[in-house]
Amino acid sequence: MPLIELIFLLIFGHAVADFVLQPEAMGYGKNRNDKIHDKEHSLFPVWWYWLSAHATVHGGIVYLLTGNLILGLIETVVHWITDFAKCECWISAHQDQAIHIGCKLAYALIIYFFLPSSLP
Repeated sequence: MPLIELIFLLIFGHAVADFVLQPEAMGYGKNRNDKIHDKEHSLFPVWWYWLSAHATVHGGIVYLLTGNLILGLIETVVHWITDFAKCECWISAHQDQAIHIGCKLAYALIIYFFLPSSLP
């Protein structure tokens, strides 16, 4: 698979996971500072369930597209930390997306230059 195709698929997968597979409840629920968590006895799942599920979807997509479990696990952890930082207002939404896309570029380059035998 050409490098540009792998980059496109990873960015496409990111767009699907961040904008199509993230329901409104998850978007609010993953932020520990959102008012949705204000009720003391809420049946709404705790924020880290939502954030972990969202990050795992991203990691799963990276794994499915690259066939590399290590990259999928790295994506899960980096996505979790990045989204947490965004929810804490340590970084902006634009910085959040730049980090996510930068990771996809890095994964593609790692696969293409260091693990070419694992290319789908």
